[in-house]
Order: sequence, then C-alpha cells, then structure tokens
Amino acid sequence: MELSANAKINLTLDILRRREDGYHDLQMVMQSVTLADRLTVTPAQGAVGQAVSDLHFLPTGGKNLAQMAAAAFRQAAGLGGQVDVSIQKRVPVCAGLAGGSADAAAVLRAMNRLTSAGLSSVELAKIGERVGSDVPFCVLGGTALAEGRGERLTPLSPLPPCSIVICKPHFSISTPHLFGRVNVRKIVRRPDTSGVIAALDAGDLAGVARRMYNVFEDVLEPRRAVEIGEIKAALIDCGALGASMSGSGPSVFGLFHREDLAQEALERLRSSYRDVFLCGPAGAE
Repeated sequence: MELSANAKINLTLDILRRREDGYHDLQMVMQSVTLADRLTVTPAQGAVGQAVSDLHFLPTGGKNLAQMAAAAFRQAAGLGGQVDVSIQKRVPVCAGLAGGSADAAAVLRAMNRLTSAGLSSVELAKIGERVGSDVPFCVLGGTALAEGRGERLTPLSPLPPCSIVICKPHFSISTPHLFGRVNVRKIVRRPDTSGVIAALDAGDLAGVARRMYNVFEDVLEPRRAVEIGEIKAALIDCGALGASMSGSGPSVFGLFHREDLAQEALERLRSSYRDVFLCGPAGAE
C-alpha cells in the first residue's frame, strides 16, 4: 500500500505550564501541509519488519517511528503481522515539521486498511499517543487546536487557501534542550491563539497570519535567533502576510495570499538554503 505522510506547521505554539510529570502543557494551532513523504507498506519479508529510507542515517528497526507505530497497532488492535516500510523522505528531519510522526501516522492508517480492522481516526490517534506527541494530530490532519502534550485535539475551521513557503536552516535544534531553556513564568510574548481561531472561523488569512507566534523563538540561542529572524524578514520582504517558526524549529514558514510572491520567496531563499519548499494547506484525513 502506498500513501502520503503530510508534514505540519504550527500557526501558534504556546507553553502554559510545567507539569508535575516533567512535561509541559502546550496550546497550539496546528496545520497539515502538502509537503509530504511517500510511504510503501508491505508484509515483511523476514521475521522482523524493517523501515528503509533514502536517508542512510535513519534507524531501520524498532527505533524507527514507523516501526514503533506498527508495533503499537499490533498491540492495541491485536491484528496485523510484521510490515516493511519504505520511505521516500521529502520532509526534512529534525525540522519542527513532524516528519517522523507523519510517517508513523501513515503506517497506522495503512495497517488499519491492510488488516480491515475498521478503527476510526480517533481510535488510531489514541494508538498514536504511545508513539509520539505529534502522531495523534498527524493521524487526523487538517487544522486543529492541540492541547496537553499535543494529544488533546479539537478540529478547527480550515486555513483559507494560500501558498506556504517553508525554509529549514542548515542547523538542527534539540527539542529537550529547548524545553530546558523555557521558564514559563518569564514568557512575555505569546501568540493570540483565540484570535487565530476567530480568524480561521472568519476565513481571514491575513488575520491568522498577523496573530501567529511561537514562544520557542524567545528561548533560542542568540546566533540561532538571528538566523531565524533573517529568514522571517526575507519572507515578509517578499510579501508574506506573516511568518513564524514551526514546532521546536528550526524551520520557518510564511503564508502568502499570492503564489507569485511565494515563488519569489522560494527562489530568493534557495540561493542560500537547500531545504526550501512551496506547498499549501492540507485537509483532514
């Protein structure tokens, strides 16, 4: 079975509090995009399933999120044998775009169909919680408010049609390290989450764009913050209605109401960066 695994961006990311279990309560407006990996899922040729991709450094066995998802499905549903997963990577790794989580979500959908288990998307999302915090959203897709660790999802009005330019700088950021730099009591700037939701309801793309923010941007190491700011400025200079960092970074995206302006931004950023993409919003699965 062949299927796509759509990346996500964070239209907003807010950190509300640190929990007693050491995790943080988050509030995020998340959006699927058409930038996607391509997966092929087949019955395993050996006794143990493998996950192979065109990136040699990714794990191939049980530590790969795709194989973790397959194991979680077998345990939860009591169905399905070992599967081999072939992944054509297009979504950059360690980029704040949930590429690995999207692959895991695609495997859950594939195994649900291959076994005729008939589980609902909500049931698959619940299984996805065992694999990673972004997996439940990647199972459901579309536009949603994500709370808790990201597992509590509320569908929202879809992002209006637009062009989205995504740029990943040449460096990666450790998510645990970034969380370690957060002091919730010292957060000053926060996204207007309720305003973004209201703008989505109104179909107001500009209203969404000007209210976007990611609180992680304020705890970046200074040299990283400078480069993130430069990419955001380039997107705005090319006509983006708004720009923000996605997830724990370092990818930055801009929302454009005109494709020609987005194309100009794409070409400008590609003169300095390898991983630059033009895509659009993707709907719910």
